[in-house]
Amino acid sequence: MERKLKISEIVPKQQILPLIFAFAFNMAVYAGARMIAGEWEHYDIEGALDRRIPLWTPSVAIYLGCYLFWAWNYICIARQAKKDMCRFFAADFLSRLVCFAVYLLFPTTNTRPAIAPDGFWNRAMLFVYKMDAPDNLFPSIHCLVSWFCYIGIRGRKEYPLWYRGASCVMAVLVCVSTLTTKQHVVIDVAGGVLLAELCYWIAKKPSVWKCYEKVLDLVNGMIFTKGSRECRVERKQ
Repeated sequence: MERKLKISEIVPKQQILPLIFAFAFNMAVYAGARMIAGEWEHYDIEGALDRRIPLWTPSVAIYLGCYLFWAWNYICIARQAKKDMCRFFAADFLSRLVCFAVYLLFPTTNTRPAIAPDGFWNRAMLFVYKMDAPDNLFPSIHCLVSWFCYIGIRGRKEYPLWYRGASCVMAVLVCVSTLTTKQHVVIDVAGGVLLAELCYWIAKKPSVWKCYEKVLDLVNGMIFTKGSRECRVERKQ
């Protein structure tokens, strides 16, 4: 008889909350900034180099496929030692606060190319354009999260060298795909990568990651202590 794999065997239950919060807060920042600043004046910061980069619709496969890369690497990082996990997710949280502020203070947009609705890749690209409005561009969250996926395992010997290298390559490919799909411009990419590095550097300070740890312990204590009490009550009954 096959044994079912428990979620706690993938990620310890006390470390599931950072994953859930990171996803929810990311969505809240992205959607919230759009709701607030959607009708405000937006600035197009496309440069001469951006106009030289051609549209290549097949790169939408990387642009969309990176979600699997994000999910897997974030799960891997959530399984790390508590200090390292808190440092990473504190950096992730800080980066979204900065993104939210920038999206409101300096809303950006770009001019998308006209694409004929023929061929699989063209239609896939048009689907992305339809689902994702040209705003919340600087810094690029696509590039930010992809670079975080590399930062979180960079230099860590518990991961094979080939996987660390593959994560770096994937992060770079995602950054390139944001340009070749015309979803972002060069400065958006640079902003996302630099913001990830800056926030990770800040989160290394004990005063920062320990603050995140305290909040995490408090919430986990409230959730799991309550659950344990309910289980004990059920057993008594």
